Amino acid sequence: MAVQGALVWICSLAVLSFSAAQDETLLQNCSSQIQLLEHLTSNLKEVAECAWSSEQTAGLLLTLRNLTDTLHRHQLRECQGAEPQKCPEAEVPENGGLLCVTVSSTRYCKPMCNHGHDFTFLRRSRLYDECSEQTGFKWPASQFIGGNRWAVCDKAQIQISAAASAYFSKDQDCLTTKSSSLLDSVIKGDFISELRKAGVQGEAKSDCLVCG
Repeated sequence: MAVQGALVWICSLAVLSFSAAQDETLLQNCSSQIQLLEHLTSNLKEVAECAWSSEQTAGLLLTLRNLTDTLHRHQLRECQGAEPQKCPEAEVPENGGLLCVTVSSTRYCKPMCNHGHDFTFLRRSRLYDECSEQTGFKWPASQFIGGNRWAVCDKAQIQISAAASAYFSKDQDCLTTKSSSLLDSVIKGDFISELRKAGVQGEAKSDCLVCG
């Protein structure tokens, strides 16, 4: 990549990082950055293959880390505001994700682990958790003390603690799945089918997938 191209990329990254850090009002105006984002994405691989100095590499890693942290916090908020709003926000497991949908005023959420990770506690008979007026707008008690943590995904060679549908495929971890509209649609459809088999009827809405 030419020096000029590299500078454009760095400037683009800085602009995106600044934009992502703003409040919701400014985030709504990010449509003007679509071309910038496309340019950034197309050059990421080429930038990674360049021979940067130690100082330049450290600076790029720092910028990427700050941008990644900002974008991660933003995507964690994507499930907020779903009905019923009195239900507390569930904690998303690291090395996995949380899949949620609302049906008939009940919020259903399902923790999932990435391939190569397994739940620390058995969940084979507990495909999902639910929160509604009938539960007092509370999630069921978990094995973890305090907060709304239901699952921890630890590294494991085999996945045996939950049903097969509670794990992302080998080459389709949470972020990979979420970045593909097809994979995202399939996994949400599978979850809704599980709910239907369990007798949950009604229109499914406010579905979302967030990654830890």
